[in-house]
Amino acid sequence: MKRKALLLIGLLIVASAAASYGVWWWVMQRVVPMQAERIDYIIEAGSGPKTIARQMREAGIDVDEDQFVWLARLTEKDKQLQAGAYEAVQGDTLWTLLERMAQGDMLQTRITLIEGWDYKRIRAVLSQNPYVKQTLTGLSDTELLAQLGAEATHPEGLFYPDTYVFVPGTSDYDILRRAYHAQAELLETMWAERAPDLPLKTPYEALILASIVEKETGHSADRERVAGVFINRLRRGMLLQTDPTVIYGMGEAYEGRIRKRDLQTDTPWNTYMRSGLPPTPIATPSKAALQATLHPEQHNFLYFVSRGDGTSEFSRNLNDHNRAVRKYILNRS
Repeated sequence: MKRKALLLIGLLIVASAAASYGVWWWVMQRVVPMQAERIDYIIEAGSGPKTIARQMREAGIDVDEDQFVWLARLTEKDKQLQAGAYEAVQGDTLWTLLERMAQGDMLQTRITLIEGWDYKRIRAVLSQNPYVKQTLTGLSDTELLAQLGAEATHPEGLFYPDTYVFVPGTSDYDILRRAYHAQAELLETMWAERAPDLPLKTPYEALILASIVEKETGHSADRERVAGVFINRLRRGMLLQTDPTVIYGMGEAYEGRIRKRDLQTDTPWNTYMRSGLPPTPIATPSKAALQATLHPEQHNFLYFVSRGDGTSEFSRNLNDHNRAVRKYILNRS
C-alpha cells in the first residue's frame, strides 16, 4: 500500500512537471499578437520587466504582463534586459522578444551630414529626425560649445560630415558630440602632416580656408588648384574676394544672387572688403577640402572663374581673368 502511494505521488510530480513544462513551452513559443507588421519601441534605462511589458503593450505589442515577468524571472533574463530601441515583427514569440532585449539586439538608424552644409542646416536636420531625442532646444551655441569642450566661439565647421549610425532615442547632443570629435581628430592629424610654409597659423585657420574651398568648387580635379589660388593670395596680402563668404555674411538676406551693393556691404565675412581669412568657417568642409587646403597645388594662378559646368578657368593676371569673366560669365568673347 505504501509503495502504491509513493508511486502515485511520483506520477503526480512527473505529471505536474510535465504540465508546467508544457505551459512554459507554450508561453515561450506562442506568437505575440501585434497591431502592425513592424513596431518600434523604446525601453528606458532602469525599466524592470513589468514596466517593459507595459511599454510594449502601449506601443501595440500585445504581451501578457504576468507571463512576460514570469518568463523573464524564471530564465533570469530580467537581470540582462538592456535599455534602448527595439523592433518587434509579426511572428515574434515572447521568448524571441525577451532574448532580443537581453542580447541588446537594438534597432539602428542613420543620419547623414553632408559636406558643404552650414551649421544651421545640420541643426535643422537633427531637429526634424523623428528618431533623434531633442535636448538642445533653448541651449545657446556658447553653452553647446562649452559642453563639447571646444575652444572655438562659433560652431560653424566643427562637425565632420559623415553618416552616423545610432540607436533611436539617441540625443542630438550625442550625435553632434561624435561629429565634433571626428572633425577635431581629423583636423589634428591632417594639420600635423601639412605641407611646409603655408600662410596658415593654426588648424582653425586651415578649417576656415577648407570651408571656402569646399564651397568654391565641386569638381574634385580643381580642388587643389583652387586651394593654391587662395594660398597665393594670402601670401601676397591680396583680398580673397570669394563670393561664398559674402553670401554667408548676408545670412537670410541672400535671395539667390549677389548684387554690387552686397559686395560693398561690410560684414566680418565680406572678403571683398576685409583682408585675410574670415573669422569663422562658412560651412562644413569635407576631408578632401581639408586635404587640398593643407596640400595645395603649387602654381602662379591668382584668379579663377566658373566655366558653368562645374570646372574652373584659372588665370595668372587680372587681364586674363577679365577675359575669362567675359567669356564664361558675361557670354562675350
